[in-house]
Amino acid sequence: MKNTIVTLCGILLFSTLLHGCDKLKFDDKPQIEDINSVGCLITNDFYAVHFSAYLKSSGGNDRDALLRPYCQDIPGVGKAFFAADLIDRDIRKTPIGVRVVEVQKTGSKPDDFTELRTIAEFPAKLYPRGVVEAQADIDKNGDYVLVLIVGGEDALAEEDKLKIPFTVGGNPFGLSTIELSALAGGGLLLVVGVVFLVVFLRKKRAARRALEG
Repeated sequence: MKNTIVTLCGILLFSTLLHGCDKLKFDDKPQIEDINSVGCLITNDFYAVHFSAYLKSSGGNDRDALLRPYCQDIPGVGKAFFAADLIDRDIRKTPIGVRVVEVQKTGSKPDDFTELRTIAEFPAKLYPRGVVEAQADIDKNGDYVLVLIVGGEDALAEEDKLKIPFTVGGNPFGLSTIELSALAGGGLLLVVGVVFLVVFLRKKRAARRALEG
């Protein structure tokens, strides 16, 4: 029994580590949920923002749903509101343009995509309070990118374009990565518990038969 439990725990730990390692790509720009802030931290080589999205679904005016922040998984279509908190105070003195585009992924890196259409575009302006805000009517599920163009029309280098990818409809419940990981971990623990219970009951039944025989 002990050997069975140790084996199952080892399989669970190995699966968790393997899943985590598979998600790490050293070429990708860090895009991680920040548990101490609303939304998630998005960076490139020069800029960093806390990004969050809010959704007014096409089905109603649920205030609680509208106030719920999402990171890079928006559960469905509707009017989306975006906010990017500028971490670097220096760029608050620089005009920033905003584009929201539908894209088709062509690879695994954040920049590997082809633009399909422009959903919304906002001319460059200053954001002295440090929060870039935009909105767009998302009419179908798919992959999108919000582009912050630091410097507006004067932005010549790709490094001046902070690209924030997000998916619409891929996660219908709008769960965060932490919540999804917790559910996955809970599911694995449930499987381990069921296996443990089955093994225990079989051994108990075998012992009872041995005593009766």
